[in-house]
Amino acid sequence: MVEALIVLLVLGVVGFFIIKNYNPAVILIGGGILLLIAAAALGHPLYADEGGTGFVVFDIFMKLKDTLISNMTGSGLILMILFGYSGYMNKIGANQVAVDLLVAPMKKIKSQTLFIPIVFLLGNLMSLVVPSASSLAIILMAILYPMLQGMGISSLTAAGIIAMTATIMPTPLGADNVIAAETLEMNLMEYVMYNAKISIPVLLILAVVHCLWQRFCDKREGERAFVKIDESKLKKQEDVNLPKIYALLPVLPLLLILGVGIAAMVIPSIKMDVFILTFISFIVAIIFEVIRTKDFKSVTNASSEMFMGMGEGFGRVVMLVVGGSLFTSGVQALGVIDNLTEAVQHTSSAGLITMVIFALATCLFGILSGGGLAMFYAVIAMIPGIAATAGVHGMLITLPMQMIANLSRTISPVAAVIMIVASTVGVSPTRILKRTAVPSIVAIILVMVFSVVFLPY
Repeated sequence: MVEALIVLLVLGVVGFFIIKNYNPAVILIGGGILLLIAAAALGHPLYADEGGTGFVVFDIFMKLKDTLISNMTGSGLILMILFGYSGYMNKIGANQVAVDLLVAPMKKIKSQTLFIPIVFLLGNLMSLVVPSASSLAIILMAILYPMLQGMGISSLTAAGIIAMTATIMPTPLGADNVIAAETLEMNLMEYVMYNAKISIPVLLILAVVHCLWQRFCDKREGERAFVKIDESKLKKQEDVNLPKIYALLPVLPLLLILGVGIAAMVIPSIKMDVFILTFISFIVAIIFEVIRTKDFKSVTNASSEMFMGMGEGFGRVVMLVVGGSLFTSGVQALGVIDNLTEAVQHTSSAGLITMVIFALATCLFGILSGGGLAMFYAVIAMIPGIAATAGVHGMLITLPMQMIANLSRTISPVAAVIMIVASTVGVSPTRILKRTAVPSIVAIILVMVFSVVFLPY
């Protein structure tokens, strides 16, 4: 079939460029445009009668415009304000206060056996405040790495734990959760609760797996597991002289979301809106700053970081989702998705087979490219249709794929977080991967098993 061959060819080209670290949003948009051109050339209509511009060339770019508008008015706007709020929290130092507050109790722990799993779980908890895996790794290498070494824990054990701290923590503030819930037309908190049913047990098991695996590796490597690190590579954290109450600001949107969600159980007419609650949090943060600094002008100037962060969110995530959606539109225009879903529909255990295929494809892509979220965003738009045809709930495909997309970077030698940790410790990425590979593979298997057990069909 010509259409399927075209999709495979374009998909191969797109995958090649993404793996080579070309801008994934631009590559996906380019791939989507190529597929739409092919669809038009083969006589497939891009719009129903009188739905387009009347000129096929304009229709191709009309698809891009429609995709951009649909993403901007929904989940895209939420993603932008979450990015903006996170940027503002960094600007005023609230994130650092929260991190310092979380780390403080660690100094009282004297047992190596307890320290390893607690550091792993604490790092994942800190990802609520610092969602970027790379940024979190830099912070943890500066704060927790010296503590770990001070307790006699090997350099590679410390590095392996830190490299895996930002993976599958369930949060309504996560861009992937927002996109998935919007696509599946689910309440965000409902989707996150299903996420938590899988991710929390996996994280708890992983904490134990890390302890056992790192001990095994230390025994096997002996003194080679201890590496003398160049202290200049550790990014020193600036001391921030802010009130401790500032630690609440980074998680204030989360607290408001949970509060409104609970209130909605009593008063069903109350609707949760993440954008509104995050913007309320932003206003609260400004009030805090005005009271603290007593300088309204400097506070308003600093608050522009919110809007610059929104622009960063648009460039980093929203356009990636737009590119993925446009690529999916091209595949749909060629009729390949319809043929695929028909084939799946007549297969026994279609839902489980589909879940495994998407999960393993995401894992492979993540290993090769350093992160599977680009693929997750690229195909999420087609999941509801495929799931409906396979006769399963969309979450059975989406959630494992989403979690594995985050886990796959911890077994990729080209992932930013692996390279940051490896370069800071002064070892090759493969030595870090030896510490993360087994826990990551265990986590991927657990995610797929728990998805079958806990998710609705």
